[in-house]
Formats: sequence, structure tokens, C-alpha cells
Amino acid sequence: MNKSLVIMAAGMASRFGGNKQSTVVGPSGEVLADYAVYNAVRCGFKRVVFIIREEAVDIFDEITKKFKDKIEVCYAFQKLTDVPSDVVIPETRTKMWGTTHALLAAEKYIDGPFLLINADDFNDYDAYKYVNDFFESNANENDYLAVTQEFGATKSKTGEAVKRAVVKLDDKKILDLVESSIGEEDGKIIARSLNTDEVLEISETTPVSINFFGLKPSVFKYLHEDFDNFIHGELTDTCECLLPYTLKAKIKDNTINMYHEVAKSPWFGLTYKEDLPDVQERILKLIEEGKYPNSLWG
Repeated sequence: MNKSLVIMAAGMASRFGGNKQSTVVGPSGEVLADYAVYNAVRCGFKRVVFIIREEAVDIFDEITKKFKDKIEVCYAFQKLTDVPSDVVIPETRTKMWGTTHALLAAEKYIDGPFLLINADDFNDYDAYKYVNDFFESNANENDYLAVTQEFGATKSKTGEAVKRAVVKLDDKKILDLVESSIGEEDGKIIARSLNTDEVLEISETTPVSINFFGLKPSVFKYLHEDFDNFIHGELTDTCECLLPYTLKAKIKDNTINMYHEVAKSPWFGLTYKEDLPDVQERILKLIEEGKYPNSLWG
């Protein structure tokens, strides 16, 4: 089984104000991607595919040289101009076309089940193991897995509203993903859908998506269909074609089964510069607990 780790890393990190991918978070010069690859290698993954911008190759060459002897490394380039020839791109458009477009850029490197993650998140080993165990035990091409977190583990430390997909469940199966803005109102945690008028009251333990998906090659057919409809529609400077919406639609029409596991270990990430000290401190704590070596690659 050729299992791949796919890391989406083509964003501009405008809120962070710098290159998050090369920001050091570990005591021996590790970046967040090092920990992702380290956990994937522990689970027997044979390939990592970084979805990046072409101009970032030198940055990723520096990152990946530490583990190229442990796992095959591939670069998939997401390009604004990588669209059908009959599409007219708005002259003022600089933003990429979204996560569906990003994943399609990696298709040619994927020949088996794969784990898709964000480059700016830290997920602990158990999340990777959930996905690996799912791949080992489930051969159905239209069965996927989402590893989620309880909302309380992902909320903002400042109390500001955050954007998360609320997960509606029937035991281990996901029935719906409701992309929402979630914040506290009158002492309650309220999730307001970003696409409809739906308003949900949730709790600290309600599972939310962290874009940690165990997928299979069958997903590309659905992504091609959605992106083709999107890119031949009305295009603006900011519109995006997003993977969670494709998954949501295929869950609703019973094309796919999306199972889930709630991670019990830490999740954290780099969104703003102010997040960096906390991320570094939390990684040091995991090292002190013996979960990771002081130097990942020796």
C-alpha cells in the first residue's frame, strides 16, 4: 500500500506576516512540517507531497534535506494559471483558487490512500495512527476518515470567534460538515453557518474539523467535477473552490462515507506571529514528556 502524506503549503501566510513554513518551532531547528513527516514515517508512509508555489522551492529544499533519506519527497506546484484554456482569469486576481485546486495539483504523485493536512498545524502521533489504521482496515475506495478535535481544544485564547466546520454525527459516521463562525454569545457557544442561516448551540466537546483527512484516489473524480463547474462559473478576485464543500456534498448524496475519530492529543498551529511562543512552549512540553526526541532527525 503506497500511503502518502500530502501537506498544503501554498498559502501566502498574510495573517502571520512571514513564511510560516520555515519558522522554527523545535529546539533543534525543526519546523512544523518536520513533526508531520516524523509522525507519518512512524506510521509507515512512504511519500510526502508538498503543495507549494514554484518560487518556494529553495525554502522547501532546505526543510526537506533533513529527511530525504527517510521518505520520498515530491513537490506539487499550485499555479494560478493552471486552469483550462477557455477560462479568463480576472486581471486583478492574485489569490490561488482554493484547496480543491491545490489538491488537484498533487494528483499525479498519488497512487494510493493519502493523508491531507495543513502545513501550519501540529497534530500529535495518535491522529496519524488513526488514519493509518483506517487505511489498513478499510479497502472501500469511497470510505474516508476525518480526524477531528473537540471545539474547546481549538478555540481562540483571546476569546475571538474562529472559523471551524461543526461535525454532525451518527455514531462514527459524519452526516454533515457545517462551516461556521463560532464564538461565545450570552454565555453560550454559538456556531453560525457561513453559507446558510443555520445557527447551532454547541459545547466545548462538540467535534470540529481540523482539515485532517484520510482520503483515497477516488476523491479526484469528485474534485475534477466540482472544480470544472467552479472555474467555468463567475470568477472574482477572492472566490475559492474548497475541498470541505466537495466532501460535504458527497456525504449528503451518499456517494462517500466519511468516518471520524476525535483526537485526544494536542492540536495547535501558527496563524499569527503571536502564536509562535505558545507553539514552541507546547512542543518543548511534549519533548519533556518523552513523546518526541530533542532532535527529530539526529
